Amino acid sequence: MKSNQIRAAIVGSTGYGGVELIRLLQSHPNVTVTSVISSSNAGTPIAEGFPHLTEIRTDLLDGIDVDNIRSKADVVFLATPHGISMKLAPEFLEAGLKVIDLSGDFRLKSGDVYREWYKHEPADQALVERAVYGLAEVYGREVATTDFISNPGCFTTSALLGLYPAVKAGWINADSIIIDAKSGVSGAGRGLNLTAHYSEINENFKAYKINKHQHTPEIEQVLSEAAGRPVITTFTTHLVPMTRGIMTTMYATLTEKRTSAEFVELYRQFYEGRKFVRIRPEGRWPATKEVFGTNYCDIGFSVDERTGRITFISVIDNLVKGAAGQAIQNLNLMMNWDESLGLQFTPVYP
Repeated sequence: MKSNQIRAAIVGSTGYGGVELIRLLQSHPNVTVTSVISSSNAGTPIAEGFPHLTEIRTDLLDGIDVDNIRSKADVVFLATPHGISMKLAPEFLEAGLKVIDLSGDFRLKSGDVYREWYKHEPADQALVERAVYGLAEVYGREVATTDFISNPGCFTTSALLGLYPAVKAGWINADSIIIDAKSGVSGAGRGLNLTAHYSEINENFKAYKINKHQHTPEIEQVLSEAAGRPVITTFTTHLVPMTRGIMTTMYATLTEKRTSAEFVELYRQFYEGRKFVRIRPEGRWPATKEVFGTNYCDIGFSVDERTGRITFISVIDNLVKGAAGQAIQNLNLMMNWDESLGLQFTPVYP
């Protein structure tokens, strides 16, 4: 193995996030996937459930054995349900592995807030404090110095990248923020449930978890830091009849008169050098198809002079920038590699 090569294990490799990690890491020049792990499917070929992965280098699913994984890997991605990562992460960290967690177990710094929104007991507080929140475009410096990352949620990524610069600059009233987000059905996961049933979602458009979505406090936690005071938002999520993609439409009141062109310039400056955030010129707004299969977040703006409000449009692929792609972007930063390594995909279109 070359000196800049590392070995990766993926725990939870039979969910959509884990499968997307496998797909993306096959194109990474510095990473070899040496272990794909599913506690319920150990010993079976990954291609048995996912024929599109027939030619991956590691084709048998392992069980969760820390010593075995430590002998095979340098970094472990935890693509597990909430409540599982908090049990596994301490063991992997103690074994000397770098850990990137894609669940929500370490995102919220307050145990009480986690308990309220996730409906079960939080992780050990010392471990929560140790985890760096992996919104790469905002916390990239911190990501580069840690061995433990908590990957942001998909809705959260889209909303925060769309709002953070304006809140940080004080250009919008943070108390006026309304977030209206729409996701493809893959965001509901691979498990069988009535919500994602074809006959329920096809030719349908539905709101869900109204005022109760667990990404709400995550968004508010980061925006509060940006504003320097507590921020509370109205956040509503919807399912739309498509497989991938998130469009987040956000509204806020301006603190003083601004133009759309000024917002374009503010955001271009804030995200200068960050390859995965693309700011649309004035009068142009993004669509989910324009980031499909990639790690891009595209953002557009429209200031309404009549109302003194601004509309933000932010789009991502929920499985890439909203999950697996951002996890790999964070790995790149941890390893002091170019953050776009292994992620330089042109969107699939049409």
